[in-house]
Parts: sequence; structure tokens; C-alpha cells
Amino acid sequence: MKLTDKVAIITGGNSGIGEATAKLFSREGARVCITGRNEERCRKVVEEINKTGGQAVFVVADVRFPDECRKTLETTVEAFGKVDILFNNAGVYFAENAVDCPEEHWDLTIDISLKGTFLMSKFALPSMIEQQSGVIINVSSGWGILGGKKAVSYCAAKGGIVLMTKAMALDHAGQGIRVNSLCPGDVQTPMLKEDARMQGMTWDEYHAQAAAQRPMGRIGTVEEIAKAALFLASDDSTFMTGASLVVDGGGTAG
Repeated sequence: MKLTDKVAIITGGNSGIGEATAKLFSREGARVCITGRNEERCRKVVEEINKTGGQAVFVVADVRFPDECRKTLETTVEAFGKVDILFNNAGVYFAENAVDCPEEHWDLTIDISLKGTFLMSKFALPSMIEQQSGVIINVSSGWGILGGKKAVSYCAAKGGIVLMTKAMALDHAGQGIRVNSLCPGDVQTPMLKEDARMQGMTWDEYHAQAAAQRPMGRIGTVEEIAKAALFLASDDSTFMTGASLVVDGGGTAG
């Protein structure tokens, strides 16, 4: 029970890495608030957590918009009294280079992944500063460190998250707040399955191709990324801030 008495907000918590993290944090003792744009999926995740003895609420929110981010913080504090952990996970991906990327895809990617991380942090930080404690985990990517092909908007957003994380860590280290980024490689998520569909590949074909590019010969699971998030959220990582924790099966190693 590494998160006993903690309260966590998880954006994009209604599927994939966010859902797995919400459920793991709950099992470890945290009360959780998840956000997402799909009310039905949010409700399903929260019901599953509450049925197993956890405490969870959800907010239908789009992290591009400050009023909806503020509403998420207010709802969490109203339900649970405080915010200890912010897991900035919401994001989108379009497989496009700079020539092919339409401006609306660029804006959507930057606004959800990068601006959304900024806005949620902006509204969470005051209460963390007041209590002189808190943890912010920003989900970047291995491609936020090394870059990748046909992912110009995604790489821009995720690379920005890595350096924004370092800036925030420096700004708030003296206030008892730790800020780190989590950099997964390819993971079995709905986002990756949608990318396979968009490329006209079956999931088995896509999976085999992605696995072949990893030194460990496979892609990750959402549960593996959730465990890394738990490490960053818990007292197991109390001397870490401004770091980028890479969990990618060796993809960025060489």
C-alpha cells in the first residue's frame, strides 16, 4: 500500500496507460480522480475501481481548456480534500511528417499533450505549494528523447514535455514538490491499435514489426508502465526530480 491516504488525478484515465495506472494507484491505497472526454468509458473505469473497494470519481474534461482543468482540480478537492499526485497522461498521436501533417493535427497534439500538461500542472501546483508536498508525473515518450519517423507533432509535444518537466522541477523543488517525466516505448494501448488500423495493418502484423525494433523483442504492457508511474508517485523515488524515466524495452539504448 504505497499510496495510502494519497489523492491522485489521472488525465486520460479512461483507457490504456491511464486506466491501468488509476487501478494500480487505487489498489495501492490512493483515492483517484480520472479525466477523459468519453463519459461512458470514464464511468466504467470508476465503477470498476469502486466495486473493488477503491474510491474514485471522474470528470468529463478536455485538458486543452483551462476552465475544464480548473474544474477537475476543484472536483477532486471537493471529493477528497486535497491533491497529492498529478499524472499528466492525456495525449494523441498522428503518424505524419512535417509535409503531411495538417495544421489541425499539429494544434491538437500540442494542445492536448503539451498545453494540457501545462494547464493541469498550473492549477494543481497552488494546493501542492500550500501543503509543501506533491508529485507531478508527465507522460512523455522515448520519442521525446530521440525522435522518430513520421511523428513530427508527437515528437515536438513529447520533447517539450521533457524540458518543461525539468523547468518545473527546478522551480518547485524547494517547495517539497517532485516533477518527473515518464517515457514509455511502444505499449499495447488503444492508441497503438488505432495507428495499426490507420496504416492498414492487422494488429498481429503491427505488433510483430514494433517488437522486432526493440532489443527485448516485444512491446510493453500498460501494467508495466503503471508500475513505473507508481515508483515515481511513491516514496520509493523521494530523491528524484527533473528526471526522465525511460521504460521502453531498450529502444533508446542504442
